Amino acid sequence: MRYDGVQMSLFEVYRDTLEVLESDKPQLFKLLDEHLDWDEIIPFSFYKAFYKRYGRTRRYSLDSFLKALFLQRIFHYVEDAQLLNTLRFSYEMRRYCGFDKVPDASKITRFKQDFCTHIRDVFEHLVTLTEPVCRKMDKILADMIVFDTTGIESYVAENNPKFTEGKLRQAKAYGKAQSKYSSSGKPSQGFDPHLFRNTLMPKFAASNPYVKYQYINGHFCYAQKAVIVANGMGIVRHMELLDDDFKKSHPELDITKRKGNPELDKELGDSVTLKPVLRDFRSKHPTFTYSTFSADAAFDSYDNYTFLLGEQGFSKAVIPINPRNSSAAKSADFNDQGIPLCPKDKAPFLFHSKSGGKNRSVRFKFVCPKSKKVYSQPNSTTWRSECANPCTSAIYARCVYVYPNKNHRLYPGLLRGSDEFAKIYNHRVSVERSIGAFKQTLGIAGRKTRNTATTKADLFLVGIVQLLCVLLADKLHNQSLAKSPRKLIAA
Repeated sequence: MRYDGVQMSLFEVYRDTLEVLESDKPQLFKLLDEHLDWDEIIPFSFYKAFYKRYGRTRRYSLDSFLKALFLQRIFHYVEDAQLLNTLRFSYEMRRYCGFDKVPDASKITRFKQDFCTHIRDVFEHLVTLTEPVCRKMDKILADMIVFDTTGIESYVAENNPKFTEGKLRQAKAYGKAQSKYSSSGKPSQGFDPHLFRNTLMPKFAASNPYVKYQYINGHFCYAQKAVIVANGMGIVRHMELLDDDFKKSHPELDITKRKGNPELDKELGDSVTLKPVLRDFRSKHPTFTYSTFSADAAFDSYDNYTFLLGEQGFSKAVIPINPRNSSAAKSADFNDQGIPLCPKDKAPFLFHSKSGGKNRSVRFKFVCPKSKKVYSQPNSTTWRSECANPCTSAIYARCVYVYPNKNHRLYPGLLRGSDEFAKIYNHRVSVERSIGAFKQTLGIAGRKTRNTATTKADLFLVGIVQLLCVLLADKLHNQSLAKSPRKLIAA
């Protein structure tokens, strides 16, 4: 072959052709090829299990499957058919994944179900790889654990609105038959057809007994419950699907119906899942340490505070008080935030200081709300009472000392109602945003599947996608990519 009178070798032809192909590669695939080492990401045990011979070799490689499933979430392909169609018509995407032939949809589903445990191993390995990255991004937020639960709705007939409306019609027909409606057509006092409908709904879906009727994300639906543990930045650290395998590994966990009301049962379920989930997280990552824990009021219980501040080693547990878990008779000396009250007008005392901690028990000091700080000397201050009818003869007014170790629920390592408590609790929204991104941006909410193993694999796959984005953000020195796959596509 000659080109402009110059003889070209076969190697030069190959090199020039390769350069043309590389220059024509989309920027996203160049980015992924340059910065993601799948041999480092995928544990050796996964390779060993995948390539274990059963009489024939594998047509498709392990890397190809994981790359394709990663791109499926990045491009928001909810259904596998969308992914496979794109692979058929996109040579660049097919070449990046390493497919010489596009696999069938059944092979994608079988891969998730057969290797669900190993997909979880990839996720756990990425958690280890991204922990120092998170600490580098923000030391304070990376030292915080945020705990939340959610539900992954399944593609079952019971989630069809027509099914729900049919049960509501049955409830209304029952009410009319029992004369629970007035002559004007309105339900009589004490009968609510919507509440009665809940008693008619099946406890679980007919196609999968693990898809249960519960109150999730502000509405009743049939879903599989999951736990998401993230840091203060919303970067996931641990995930659990509360399936049969999880229950068998924790026989002490009792997730059963107690009230007949799915909303109340959900809160009880949240509280009892805290201990086994955090213990599993610690066992998988024993070197990880965190100082602050945050969760919503569903986890408010005396046992949980003792567990968090004792066994788990957290110094602060930011959980709002749940009125349902509180006694109806309040203490005459303290309000529900643990603040002492004036014995005469019940005004809350003022927080003065915190002392102790090394060789002495930690204690909080509160002073009378009608006392003022005054200067006794040029560089010295003291407190003086301005109460017209004081309850003590002390000139500096009444003081109350509280020992938090005696009541972890009222004093979970910091003062309830303080600016610090509110600031930490506000970071709990980060895990809710991550859950929203998992469901909407990464498409786990719209899947047309009811299988538990597939749901579990998809749950860990969206966690893998987020953690891979964290690794890419670190290598590109662009933290904005850490939780935004859409920005990654546009990078």
